[in-house]
Amino acid sequence: MEETKPKNNSDKKTTSSKSNINTKQKKESETQDSPKNLSKNMGTKTEKIEKESKIIIDTELKKDDNNSIEPKSTQEDALADIPESIRKKLEQNKQNAKQKSTKRKKKSKEKKHITVGKAFIKATYNNTIISLTDVEGNVISWASTGMAGFKGPKKSTSYAAQIITRIASEKAKNHGLEEVSVYVRGVGTGREAVIRTLNSSGITINTIKDVTPVPHNGCRPTGPRRI
Repeated sequence: MEETKPKNNSDKKTTSSKSNINTKQKKESETQDSPKNLSKNMGTKTEKIEKESKIIIDTELKKDDNNSIEPKSTQEDALADIPESIRKKLEQNKQNAKQKSTKRKKKSKEKKHITVGKAFIKATYNNTIISLTDVEGNVISWASTGMAGFKGPKKSTSYAAQIITRIASEKAKNHGLEEVSVYVRGVGTGREAVIRTLNSSGITINTIKDVTPVPHNGCRPTGPRRI
């Protein structure tokens, strides 16, 4: 009879190691499939999605802010009631002034900051002119009905005077004008309208003085018509 040799210990070790690996894999699969681990994995996924969506939204908002239109300036808000024909006329005047300034040599101008000044109003039967100056009399801004585009009998109306004062006051506000003492000259219909619109535009009126020239029996008046 042949004697049977006992098996090596190495075979036993390999079988035991394989069984250990299989048990580990089973445990890992059970832990992954457990409801707690599933909820954790879902939570991490949702957090990642939320972070990505936030980043996308922030980038879109930044783009919208960059592409957004800037708010209108205070001049445009104040002159919003002015009709389009007068606006076009003012734009043409600005363009003409720019063309003239390019031809001349440019001088370094410092922006004036004037808080107190004077307002000179000349109201005749045919026209009304307003000029806003500093205390010494140096003109800051001015406007007339002809400059605004009015022609003929419309130049002497109170509506034209209102629009003129808005234009002149907005230009003066850019230089910081806040208080004004008014000097009125003439007997035109636009004199009262100019003072009211100056007050409503935000410039405080300290004093109003009438400076219309009155003759003291100077020139000989014309005689009555003979028929």
